[in-house]
Amino acid sequence: MRMTDRTLELDCGKPTPTFFQRLAAGLAPLASLFRVFRNRMEINALHDLNDTQLRDIGLTRSDLTSAFLASTFFEDPSEHLTRSARNRWRLSSLLRSYE
Repeated sequence: MRMTDRTLELDCGKPTPTFFQRLAAGLAPLASLFRVFRNRMEINALHDLNDTQLRDIGLTRSDLTSAFLASTFFEDPSEHLTRSARNRWRLSSLLRSYE
């Protein structure tokens, strides 16, 4: 018998996901929704800070208001706040470099 006569059937198809992988994939949207609501509560708690404390973290009261107005109920407003703080930091560092 020659080596060319032997063939080996390999099942190289896509492996089936395990139970825990399917469970994690099914719970991912729920975890994402929970994270959005948790972030909304944390951002709402930022309203308790005074203007100096907000300025220390790179935000203003108008940033908080616009984050809630710019996002729908199921969107995460923290992304808007992060973008606002980064843009304000870049602008201030750019202005400091000209001085």
